[in-house]
Amino acid sequence: MAAVLVVTSIGVPLPGSPLLLALGSFVALEELELWPVLLVAGGATILGDQAGYGIGRFGGRHAIDALARRSGQSAQIHRAEAFLSRWGAPGIFFSRWLVTALGPWVNLSSGVARYPWPRFLLWDVLGEALWVGGYVSLGLLFSDRVRALADLLGSLGWLLLALLVAVVAGWELARHYRGIARRLARHAPG
Repeated sequence: MAAVLVVTSIGVPLPGSPLLLALGSFVALEELELWPVLLVAGGATILGDQAGYGIGRFGGRHAIDALARRSGQSAQIHRAEAFLSRWGAPGIFFSRWLVTALGPWVNLSSGVARYPWPRFLLWDVLGEALWVGGYVSLGLLFSDRVRALADLLGSLGWLLLALLVAVVAGWELARHYRGIARRLARHAPG
């Protein structure tokens, strides 16, 4: 369990959220204890995030570009860099539990950008605590419906990411057209 969560947080595409739901279900069935599950899962995700940050920090731009080429995730890395640049600390927090697809790339980008490690750690711990606690709790509460819930939440995550991208793109597009309108108004005969 812990190894899957570590490598998922580093960026290997493994099913972290369904695993947390399943762990919650095992807690409901009294196969596992709640606090050890929360501590091990939380520690594993935080460890993976810190490893990603370290790769970005000490490997630099070259490491990120090499990973992007090998994984075919150049677009994700550019989105993560823009997301981090725009949102900063809240971006780290939200990429842990809301925009999880960007999480591993935000870790790398934070390291490359030399985002202060203590602040990165704080926002990472807060976000991962919410993600791990939330998904384990959902698995615990809906243990009889874990499979259907995993599919729904996976789709919901992508829907929220698409909505966020649409809002940011719309905002940027409106800003662009306002600039054009201002330039045209300045040069209009009058």
